Amino acid sequence: MSEIKVYGADWCGDCIRAKRILDRTGTDYEYIDVDQDAEAKKEAIRLSGRRRIPVIVFPDGDILVEPNDPELEQALLRRSA
Repeated sequence: MSEIKVYGADWCGDCIRAKRILDRTGTDYEYIDVDQDAEAKKEAIRLSGRRRIPVIVFPDGDILVEPNDPELEQALLRRSA
């Protein structure tokens, strides 16, 4: 599977939680800090249609915005099968 992109910020509790799940499952991902990159912030808003993070973009084009733990875990399981 190609790399997942995670748009987030260091102060965001949901972003920290999502990264913890990705790390625990050994998932490769690129973390993009929207506070450090104005263009990335615009892209995250464009992708999600709103101002919420994390925005998780899968290589197949699926996007999760502020997923809860079960949503993210299920998305990862579907792609690892």
